[in-house]
This record gives sequence, C-alpha cells and structure tokens, in this order.
Amino acid sequence: MGTNPTLYILKRGEKLANIEEKVEELVKPIIENLGYKIYDIQYEKEAKNYYLRIFIDNEKGIDLNDCEKVNNAITDILDKENYIKEQYFLEISSPGIERVLRKDKHLEQNIGKEVKIKLFKKDEKGNKEYDGSLEKVNEEKIFINQENAEIEIERKNIALIKTIYNW
Repeated sequence: MGTNPTLYILKRGEKLANIEEKVEELVKPIIENLGYKIYDIQYEKEAKNYYLRIFIDNEKGIDLNDCEKVNNAITDILDKENYIKEQYFLEISSPGIERVLRKDKHLEQNIGKEVKIKLFKKDEKGNKEYDGSLEKVNEEKIFINQENAEIEIERKNIALIKTIYNW
C-alpha cells in the first residue's frame, strides 16, 4: 500500500484520487483562511452524474451558512482552474457525527473510538461486518477490540469504516 500518509483505505480510480488531491491543494488555503479545515474531499461518479464533495469542519461544528460561505469562496477558482472536465455537482457539507474514515490520518485520529467496519466479502469467520473499538492500524490490517477480543481485519477487504456515535 505504500507509505503515503494520505492513502485511501478504499482502492479508487487513479484519476478520481488525483482530482481530489489537486482540488484539496487548490482550495485548502481558501477554506483555512475562512476558519475551517478540510476533513475530506471525494470526487465520485454516481449513475450518470459526477459529484465533488468537500467535507469541512471546525471546533464549533458546521451549519448551512458555513457550507454556503465555503461554496461561494471556492466556486470561481474551481471553475477557473478547470481541473474537472466533466460537468459535476459541488457539495459542501459537514463530515457528520458518524464519520467515514477513508485516510490513514482519519484512522489515527480515531484510535480508541467505536467503529463499524463493513467488508466487501465475508471473511474466514463468515462475517461481513464488525463493530468494536479501533485499537491500531498498519499498512495491511486494522485491529479492533470486540468484547475483549482483538480482531484483525485485512484493509484490502474493507468496503467501509466509520465511527459510531452512541446516542
């Protein structure tokens, strides 16, 4: 998997990941200047449409006015730089309470927290889903604690991992 600290858990099309990196480099200073930080950027094709989703955060949380402020600040520069040749929809939002953990930095920031892991296919135990406390990660595996037992999960089999908020 390499040593890139922003490596995505999910294997993604190189073109899509490259666009995400270019967009982040372009808009990060603008977004930070407004008092926010970028949690994640996703460029995805869903059915016939492309979506550029930018997830922002700060200590106070994010509301609709924050999303509108960021949208207005970055739309013109995105259009000017024209990294994305296809027509796309721009969405600015909060990462939410239950956050998808796509990058190594997301995993590292959530060590000790409760997570839900969904697998692409059943593992050798016949499970396709796990809940537990995220204990540690390395390039090949993710380790969770489930009912005082450590479970190793191969990263290449993870379809989704997200934090769980206990209401």
